[in-house]
Amino acid sequence: MHQILRKKRHHVSRLAMATALGIGMLGVQPAMANDKLVELANDPANWIMTGRDYNAQNYSTMDEINKETVSQLRPAWSFSTGLLHGHEGTPLVVDGKMYVHTPFPNTVFALDLEDPGTILWQNKPRQNPTARTVACCDVVNRGLGYWPGDDERGPLIFRTQLDGHIAALDAETGETVWMMENSDIRVGSTLTIAPYVIKDMVLVGSSGAELGVRGYVTAYDVKTGEQRWRAFATGPDEEMLLAEDFNAPNPHYGQFNLGMDTWEGEAWKIGGGTNWGWYAYDPDEDLFYYGSGNPAPWNETMRPGDNKWTMAIWGREAETGLAKFAYQKTPHDEWDYAGVNVMMLSEQTDKEGNERKLLTHPDRNGIVYTLDRTNGDLISADKMDDTVNWVTEVQLDTGLPVRDPEFGTRMDHMARDICPSAMGYHNQGHDSYDPERELFFLGINHICMDWEPFMLPYRAGQFFVGATLSMYPGPKGDRQNGLGLGQIKAYNAITGEMAWEEMERFSVWGGTMATAGGLTFYGTLDGFLKARDSDTGELLWKFKLPSGVIGHPMTYQHDGRQYVAIMYGVGGWPGVGLVFDLNDPTAGLGSVGAFRRLAEFTQMGGGVMVFSIDGEGPYSDPMNGEYVQGEDA
Repeated sequence: MHQILRKKRHHVSRLAMATALGIGMLGVQPAMANDKLVELANDPANWIMTGRDYNAQNYSTMDEINKETVSQLRPAWSFSTGLLHGHEGTPLVVDGKMYVHTPFPNTVFALDLEDPGTILWQNKPRQNPTARTVACCDVVNRGLGYWPGDDERGPLIFRTQLDGHIAALDAETGETVWMMENSDIRVGSTLTIAPYVIKDMVLVGSSGAELGVRGYVTAYDVKTGEQRWRAFATGPDEEMLLAEDFNAPNPHYGQFNLGMDTWEGEAWKIGGGTNWGWYAYDPDEDLFYYGSGNPAPWNETMRPGDNKWTMAIWGREAETGLAKFAYQKTPHDEWDYAGVNVMMLSEQTDKEGNERKLLTHPDRNGIVYTLDRTNGDLISADKMDDTVNWVTEVQLDTGLPVRDPEFGTRMDHMARDICPSAMGYHNQGHDSYDPERELFFLGINHICMDWEPFMLPYRAGQFFVGATLSMYPGPKGDRQNGLGLGQIKAYNAITGEMAWEEMERFSVWGGTMATAGGLTFYGTLDGFLKARDSDTGELLWKFKLPSGVIGHPMTYQHDGRQYVAIMYGVGGWPGVGLVFDLNDPTAGLGSVGAFRRLAEFTQMGGGVMVFSIDGEGPYSDPMNGEYVQGEDA
């Protein structure tokens, strides 16, 4: 009886949530926007959202560019954003237009694919420059969202801003339709995530765990900006929006009251758990998936307990925000293994021969997790490299990692050669899945670290870390020369095996794209766009870009021709030493030392470069876009 009363007091029923939000019972709202986005995503002329479609597979069925023709790729056109710093994410392409985002000040450009040399419109917001001072790891932005419109309102582009605002822009004119403050930069909460559209809502997360920001995800009405719901990662169950049957299929994960009980006192209020990575969505289940990040501060001694529900994979109902399940990958994180990385959805046959709806997540902690996305069952947890050493294994029956205490980061202990480093063996890169080959193509960081903790007080709006880090190449890299910091791998989630792997000079930070042409594309920090054979890993083609890459490739079709596009612009966490001219190897939370040689291979710049077979494109006709007197007036 006591358990039932606790549930009634602390959990939000569907009816109560519907009544509170004024949205009616589940199933009443039409999903026309979803249908339209799915339709647009299925058209190769579009790249409608981050990940290409709701499965977030970064996979294209186009094959004009294939193993035989890729050697003929040449630049077709390019566009400069006019900005420096890191250019993360990828442009969107919809109905013959490309929408390009930038780092701070978060300008959005619209280009006509018929004549991309002419800017259709640009929207440059005025922001509080203070936002730059509280941004963790460069002033990046991860992309845009798109809503296709309805009978009442035309299409909208959604942009997040470093100063914590989300804005809706008219996709045709670029005019600002509405703007809402999502995050408060006075406490260090910024906004870098790509907005994510589901039905008539746009979802955004939050950034700032390194400053003690309590993380949350928020849904806004696409037309008005009105807040539909907000769900926190820590605190009371009703503020985390836990469903009445939360984790019912897996009660050993933990269920109720843990957002407070696994913290000391009120530490959960400044406990991190922000989500600034990538989302995925299953329209049939009406569940969306994402990861909550690291607890704050990094110094584990200052926050006893499991620190739930930071470091978790979440499955939430899109309509209400109610959490159906959460699986905490790294309880009581000691290494800043922020679990916000990409969630890729697939349908595969498991080892027992059962067809499963899967979610695969390469985590920063060096483990690739695969869950049943309908209920959160943990199916596999494989090391993405055999040099991962903080954990010996993840027990599939309990879901718990078996730690090696030698690599713990407790006070009065200098932990050495922890693999992976705080940057993770995988970070913000958006990877890809080839459903024909049943392979995930992973961009890897091969970086380890030494960790020395120290105590510090919390002060709102100031960094709340409590550790000094030294980073360097992993065991398979060249530690003496500071190179061999990355890998590219092909992973089978059912067998747990790597089909192939190759080393890279620096981290493959931005992610990958796979195509039906049998190719895996990705950019490198030293400024190359590369294409490898998806079956063997053989390098088939590469091109030197004006600056290093921290975004991921995309592809689209226009006038019957396939193009591959990628943003260039070195920066982000691996580039902070270069872009801010830092020399202390422990600066940039340790990244300056790890990437001390990056400036020997690339420099700052920012833009988009687009490729096609033989460079054919809008300017193959030299008169396209030419000035004709009297016509440009």
